[in-house]
Amino acid sequence: MKLAVVLLSGGMDSCVTTAIARQDHELALLHANYGQKTERRELRAFNDIAQYYLVPPGRRLVVDMHYLGEMGGSSLTDTGMEVPTQAKACGYSNPPDAEIPSTYVPFRNTHLLASAVSWAEVLGARKVFIGAVENDNPCYPDCREVYYKAINQLVRVGTRPDSQIVVETPLLHLKKPQIVQKGMALGAPLHLSWSCYKNEDRACGTCQSCRLRLGAFKEAGYIDPVPYEAEIVTSS
Repeated sequence: MKLAVVLLSGGMDSCVTTAIARQDHELALLHANYGQKTERRELRAFNDIAQYYLVPPGRRLVVDMHYLGEMGGSSLTDTGMEVPTQAKACGYSNPPDAEIPSTYVPFRNTHLLASAVSWAEVLGARKVFIGAVENDNPCYPDCREVYYKAINQLVRVGTRPDSQIVVETPLLHLKKPQIVQKGMALGAPLHLSWSCYKNEDRACGTCQSCRLRLGAFKEAGYIDPVPYEAEIVTSS
């Protein structure tokens, strides 16, 4: 099978994206440490999922992007900012001036994709997969279809002509319950994934990410295998 680079944060969406990519590709997995509050736990999830799929060490890459945390501007990295508990689904059918929450890390996906595309060009991979979701994300500008169209145009003009690298977003138009269903159907190791924005031992169950995840599992008809301190379920 051909090789693909997958951006694997260790969260539910990236875990399911890895399972999708694996159907037709050999995997090369990339993870970024950028000073997020759950950095160690996300790295553990990355390694656990990589091991589950038997991805060899030479096709696992962990990149240091701590400069994003040093810049600040996000409650995911700034200890002086509270992680919100509002589980707000946005989708870009909503007004274009919808409020962007504090969990947005400014221009993060561009930094991630730049690293992934560079590595893909070195490896000779034609695909880069990212688990971006437009409908259920909390209004992040770098999770929109228009953004990925622009990124693919940039990749076309910014890499060797014979590279032919394409950024794939297989979850972009799915809702969170559909992502859970897709993951279960593919046997994705969701028990190894980690979505909590606050805790590294037991998921808090109250942050924006936990609430969306819990609501998605409930609506999809499954029990989330990850342990929680509290379970405040909201509809996704």
